[in-house]
Amino acid sequence: MQKDAEHHEPRACDAGLSRAFNFLGKRWNGVLIGTLVQGPAGFSELKRAVAGISDSVLSERLTELTAAGLVERTVEDGPPITVVYRATAASEALIPALDAIAVWARDNLKG
Repeated sequence: MQKDAEHHEPRACDAGLSRAFNFLGKRWNGVLIGTLVQGPAGFSELKRAVAGISDSVLSERLTELTAAGLVERTVEDGPPITVVYRATAASEALIPALDAIAVWARDNLKG
């Protein structure tokens, strides 16, 4: 008599984790959030803080982050008129996770 093979559920990634990494794993999104949780910044300041990002990609990512509710864009009266980007409460809620990822990277990623 043959034993029935054990039944195993197929593995699946947690849906929330998958959504988070699809968004935060998109190049520059996590880095921009990590930069903005340190304090508000204008476009030029963010460009200097995030080495290697182009103007067009920075603009695109800021638009995406704003639409997702992770960044707030404020136009401040001048002169000169300035645009300031701030992390929202949703972004600030990511600080413990971002800090843990940074520590993990320092400890485990060589190079």
